[in-house]
Amino acid sequence: MTTSKGGPVSVSRRIDAPVAHVFALIADPNRHPEFDGSEMLRETPAQPFVSGVGDVFIMKMHNPEMGDYEMDNVVVEFEPNRRMAWEPVLRAASRPEDSGDIGDRAGHVWGFELAPDGPDATLATETFDCSRAPEWLRRAVDDGRRWVECMTTSLERLDRLCTAERSEPAGAA
Repeated sequence: MTTSKGGPVSVSRRIDAPVAHVFALIADPNRHPEFDGSEMLRETPAQPFVSGVGDVFIMKMHNPEMGDYEMDNVVVEFEPNRRMAWEPVLRAASRPEDSGDIGDRAGHVWGFELAPDGPDATLATETFDCSRAPEWLRRAVDDGRRWVECMTTSLERLDRLCTAERSEPAGAA
C-alpha cells in the first residue's frame, strides 16, 4: 500500500492473466459487482463497455450510512490495456438529506492501472485518490485508508475471476 495525506492510496497484486483479459473485466461495468471488495455495488441494467474518457457508467449502490443510491461514474482516464479511472457523481439517493448532493462532483477518483508482468501475468494496481475532495470527505474516508482492505479484496476477487475464466473449457459460458 502507498499513501500520502489526502491520497492517493493504492493496492497492487500480481494476477495470472494477460493484461488484455484483466482490462476487459475492468472496462465492463456489468462485471464490477463480481469483483467489488466493498460489497456496496449492486447489479445494474446492462451497460456498454467503457471506450474512452467522457464515458459514463452507472452503479447502483448500498451502504449502511446512505442506504440505496446510484452513482454516475465519469471516466477521466482511459488507455486501453493500461489504465481506467473514473470520478463518481451522485445520481440518485434514497435519503432526503443526500438529495442536495445529486449532480455534485466530490473530487475523488477510483481507478486501475495495469502493467504486463511477463506474457501471461499482470501487475494490477487499484487507486483511490481523494486529494481534491472536500475536507469532510477526506476525514470520512481517513484520507482513503478506509478503502485499503476493500481494494485488497477487489484485487483478490479480480484474480480469482480471471483464473476461473482462464480455466473454463473453450465454448463454456
